[in-house]
Amino acid sequence: IELKHGRVAMLAFVGYVVTLAGVRFPGAEGIPAGFAALPEVPGMVWAQMIGTWAMMEMANRDFTGNGEFPGDFRNGIDFGWDRLDDATKKSKRSIELNNGRAAQMGILGLMTHEFLGNTNEILPIS
Repeated sequence: IELKHGRVAMLAFVGYVVTLAGVRFPGAEGIPAGFAALPEVPGMVWAQMIGTWAMMEMANRDFTGNGEFPGDFRNGIDFGWDRLDDATKKSKRSIELNNGRAAQMGILGLMTHEFLGNTNEILPIS
C-alpha cells in the first residue's frame, strides 16, 4: 500500500506545482490553485473524479496472476521489465519506493506551507 500512496503522492506533487505555475485545463482557468480550489470545483466534477478513482481502484489489479510483486500491474504488457536481471529489478523497485516516500514528504510540505501562507517564498513560481 505504501507503493500506491507513493505513486499518488508523486502525481499530487507534480499536479500541485503545475497548477501553482498557472497551467489549467480548458474551461478551468478561473479555478485557483491549492486548497482554494476545493470550494470552486463544480459538483459534477467531484462526481466524475470519484467515479474515476473508483474505476482506477477496480482496474489496477493483477488480472493475470503473474505479478512479481505488489503493485505490478503490467497485466501481460511488457515494457522491458522482463529483460532486466534480478538486481536491476530490485534497484528500480527501491528507487520507485524511495521516490514515492520523498513525494509524500514533498506534498505534505507544500500543503503545510500553503496553510502557513508562505508558498511563494519556497516556490517563486506562484
